Formats: sequence, structure tokens, C-alpha cells
Amino acid sequence: MEEIARTTSAIAGSISRVIEGKPDVIRTALVVLLAEGHLLLEDVPGVGKTMLSKALARSIDCTVRRIQFTPDLLPSDVTGVSVFNQDTRTFEFRPGGVFANIVVGDEINRASPKTQSALLECMEERQVTVDGVTYELDAPFMVVATQNPLEMEGTYALPEAQRDRFMARVSMGYPVEAAEIAMLDHHTRANPLADLEPVTDAATIAKLVEIVTRIHVAPTVQRYAVALATATRHSPELLLGASPRASLHLVRAAKAAAALDGRDYVVPDDLRALAVPVLAHRLLLTVEAAMSGRTTASALSALVASVPMPTPPTSPSHR
Repeated sequence: MEEIARTTSAIAGSISRVIEGKPDVIRTALVVLLAEGHLLLEDVPGVGKTMLSKALARSIDCTVRRIQFTPDLLPSDVTGVSVFNQDTRTFEFRPGGVFANIVVGDEINRASPKTQSALLECMEERQVTVDGVTYELDAPFMVVATQNPLEMEGTYALPEAQRDRFMARVSMGYPVEAAEIAMLDHHTRANPLADLEPVTDAATIAKLVEIVTRIHVAPTVQRYAVALATATRHSPELLLGASPRASLHLVRAAKAAAALDGRDYVVPDDLRALAVPVLAHRLLLTVEAAMSGRTTASALSALVASVPMPTPPTSPSHR
């Protein structure tokens, strides 16, 4: 727990040098990193989505690739392609942009659905299959994707299967006045990313991920996670509820959140705090609920409040 606290604090401090006044967003990014998940940053242009993903990548001494998603991007640009070598008379595999520890997918919803789907296998199984040959991706592996709101011109909605593979979705939001003034002061002098040095490496992150997997989740807490997911499946406001993968992601994220708080066990409050960022983007509203002004986040918040919380354990002795 001490090593997790020390390392994550260093990463958060490094990112905070670039992203002003967004501690909650930075914490969610760290939770997803330690939980072996993928992060979707959704907001209007210019609020720091790409800057956050780059700052996270530069804070860790590991392989990093950035993919700029455009309408003419091909699936092979993401996964790689087999090229015939005239000298050896054989096909050679040339890795695509997804072969890295941290993959920054910028404006992912500007690419066609066919190209977006190229990420499905690597995000879920951490491998890429090209021409019948499977290539394993190095650990840790994390996709940090940014996207603009769907009503923006020239964007394609992410398919439900693609959204379901992102552990969490967060919005940056506009900064408060003091943070924006500080940004004007710091960012007009020089590019803050230029001076950002790694504070940890891929081997350390892989070790912390292994520690997080051993965080204890009591049976009552597991039942609470399933109860939250079940509530979304039976809600009259929702056309599509949370999948079993969503329940799994919620528990994994709760383990990472507990570790960040210095605990080696999960409490129900961990699940409740992560319910909206982990579950909301997977849900679909009914037409009636959408026309009445409801959002998936507001519908989910009401559901979470209606599900009774179990009595949380106060220490590992309750295991």
C-alpha cells in the first residue's frame, strides 16, 4: 500500500503540473491505470483531453504511441499489416500504433466504425490478430481515448460494444477561474509537457497492478455490485442496462480506488463513487426518458440511491 501511495502520488503530482484544478479526473485516470482498464475522455474541444492523456503517458517511462483518428484512417494503421519482403520472399509483420504500453487515441470518434472496431480485440484480450497470426501486447497496456460530443460535425458514434470496453468515461469540464488564470500564466511561457519527466516505469506499474488484484472484496460487496448492475437492467428509463463486463469493471476499479486510499479491502462507498464514471457510458435511455431531459448519469444516480447499501467492513478482520 505504501508503494502504491508513493508512486500514484508522484504520477498525480506530475500530471497536475500540466492539468490545473482537476484532481478528480486525475484520480479516475490512476484508478483505470491500476485496474488494467481503458479510459475514455469525452468533452468539447480545448479543455485538455489530449493534454491529460499525454501527461499521463509522459509520467511513466514506458512505450507510448499516439494515433490521430481521422476519417481516412485504416484498421491496419491501428493493428499493423503484413508486408511482402522482396529480398527474403516472405511476409513481414509491421506493428501498428496499438503496440505500446500506453496508446493515446486522439478524437477516436472521427474515424469510421470499421477502424474503431480494430481496437476491440486488443482492448479486451490484449492481443492483435493479423492474417491469422496472434501477437501479444506488452503489459501494462492502456488505451486513453478522447472524443468530442456526438453532435459535433464529422463524428461517428462509438458502437455499444466499443464503449463497453472502456472501464470509465470522464468529462474534463471547464476549469475554475483560478485554475484557468494559472494555466494562462504557466502555459504561455513554455509547453509544460516539454519539461515533464517520468516518475516511474512500466515494470513498477505492472507490479502495482498485481498488488491491486489481491485487494479483498467481501461477498456482500460483490452482491452490492451485482445489485447495482441488475437495477440498470430492470429500469423502465433504460433501454440497455449494464453488462456483466460492467460489473467486473466496477469491482476492478473499486479495488484500485481502495488501494489509492490505503486500504486492502473494498467498501460499498468505493462502488457508489465509481458507479457513474464506470457504468453511465454503457447505458442507453429510452426515447421517453431522453425526451423528458434525462441523461444516463442522472438516471443512474437515482438508481444507485435506491439500491440499499450493505454494512461495510471496517477492517480486514471482517473477511
